[in-house]
Amino acid sequence: MESVTVLIGSGSIGVAIARRVSAGKHILLADLRQENADAAAAVLSNAGFEVSTATVDVSSRRAVESLAKKAVSIGDVTGVIHAAGVSPSQAPVAAILKVDLYGTALVLEVFGNVIARGGSGVVIASQSGHRLGALTDEQNRLLATTPADQLLSLPMLQLDQVRDTLHAYQLSKRGNTLRVMAEAVRWGKRGARVNTISPGIIITPLAKDELTGPRGEGYRHMIEGCPVGRAGTSDEVANVAALLMGPDGAFITGSDFLMDGGVTAAYWFGELAPK
Repeated sequence: MESVTVLIGSGSIGVAIARRVSAGKHILLADLRQENADAAAAVLSNAGFEVSTATVDVSSRRAVESLAKKAVSIGDVTGVIHAAGVSPSQAPVAAILKVDLYGTALVLEVFGNVIARGGSGVVIASQSGHRLGALTDEQNRLLATTPADQLLSLPMLQLDQVRDTLHAYQLSKRGNTLRVMAEAVRWGKRGARVNTISPGIIITPLAKDELTGPRGEGYRHMIEGCPVGRAGTSDEVANVAALLMGPDGAFITGSDFLMDGGVTAAYWFGELAPK
């Protein structure tokens, strides 16, 4: 029986992680757009990996369940890398909540039903979730444990409660880390682990678009004002993912790893603090 890594999202971070954790495994690479999946699959294939592709809309239960079914037909699902999402400048509030929050809850639920014993997952969240003020205990519980298909009906997620696309993104990414904590309990019953990574500004084609777009000045300010003084690379995120998904991370589950060059530290206690 083959061992399968499921990679959802064909961006630089997901591909870098897959390369680090999938030697000798079959990679099932899924993206919303077939051409994106094919392009990333070609890179992985040329690097010596066995890859097949699929399309998936993570905000569609049928699509996510179909992807899980395909993964199981290939072999034992021992790795799940969820790196799909939309940013605050890419989509309106409702779409961000549907893809980034509901989509992640769906992936965690569906793949938590098929993950193999000894398997592990990593969800790419964001430093943005750490810049949202404290939620109430009740709000935390609701984001973590509300059944996926009821999630978008929560009063706190209605359009009159969410200020703008950045607020929607922050809520979604905070929700991702809370959801993973709750799901880690369930995954643990199958002998599997799952964690989140919350990256800061990582240089990818998307980040380059942001740096030259309407939010570019804010991005540059974050990079210049953070303790490390630079943006990160996809390979640095993959280093952390390799720890979390591999044997050295066997005691780590339900955790979130913030890696942002100190942007969040500077936001709360340094030069990036809101005036």
